[in-house]
Amino acid sequence: MNLRMIEMVVPRETAREAHEQLEDKNTVGTWTYNLEDGSALLRILLDANQTEGISDMLSDNYGREEGFRIILFAVEATLPLPEAEEEEKEAETGEQPPEEEEPQGPARVSREELYTDVTAGSELTPVYLAMVVLSTLVAGVGLILDDVATIIGAMVIAPLLAPNVSLSLAATLGDVELGWRSFKANAAGLSVSFVTAFLMGLLFTVDPGSEEMISRTMVNLKHIIIALAAGSAGVLAFTRGVPAAIVGVMVAVALLPPLVGVGLLLGAGYMQLAVGAAILTFTNLICINLAGVLTFLAQGVRPRSWWEEKKAKKASRTALIVWLVLLAIFTAIIWYWGQFDVEAMIP
Repeated sequence: MNLRMIEMVVPRETAREAHEQLEDKNTVGTWTYNLEDGSALLRILLDANQTEGISDMLSDNYGREEGFRIILFAVEATLPLPEAEEEEKEAETGEQPPEEEEPQGPARVSREELYTDVTAGSELTPVYLAMVVLSTLVAGVGLILDDVATIIGAMVIAPLLAPNVSLSLAATLGDVELGWRSFKANAAGLSVSFVTAFLMGLLFTVDPGSEEMISRTMVNLKHIIIALAAGSAGVLAFTRGVPAAIVGVMVAVALLPPLVGVGLLLGAGYMQLAVGAAILTFTNLICINLAGVLTFLAQGVRPRSWWEEKKAKKASRTALIVWLVLLAIFTAIIWYWGQFDVEAMIP
């Protein structure tokens, strides 16, 4: 069971009322502690799937109370285990406990936890740009040496995952500010990676006929499936509250090597081959964001208030139309590019 702890600070009378409301919510446990200033601390241990519904209920009912605040914690472990606790009670009483329903929820972490996790990695910072440069250098060396292991090592760094996921979340929630921040971080990361790879192409000998390089220039419709799966998997990693490092590798498979390939080939003077890698890069970028928005919508990620939800529906609809139109355009471009013999372009 993936557990969370909600702490709510409210006046004491309000805390008692909220405690009573939570008795039929099938939480793991609820405790109330009186504080010295006349307020009370209500602690709720519950399944992660329940956090959004419970926190929304508490915010709607008590959000205007003086000193109101909700804090959400991830719980690493609890003893005794919830299942063991039930078995112990059964052994002590000798009675079969009433069959409880499974905790109801959207099968994901709460909206607030998701927002915090996603936006934390979407800031344009020197550390982020340094990670982009480092991953590009490793990927570039891997492509030049035709070494699969080195390329995979570059993808483990995966700095481009968070900006793309946050861009999809911004479109889903209609959050213009988050969308602009995510766009800047994404554009800066892609630009820095391209410039770094271009300089490497100028300085080092690039073999356009190597297996790893040519695979980034021979674009076909199967690459669309890979990019769509990568985008969806990246979003699912965040919404389930699991480490996204492994999924970041999958997103990097779709974004980093083709982008680095574009820079290396242009820097080395192979213009025609660079076109194929550029087509693959832009197609993957479109697919990742399209799949991200669709997955957030399928997971039921919505704003809390109805007026924000109206704006979010319009924003997500617009984003889907834009990404679908761009995907249709690049699908046609991929089909047209497939009519050429790419290997014949190699000097």
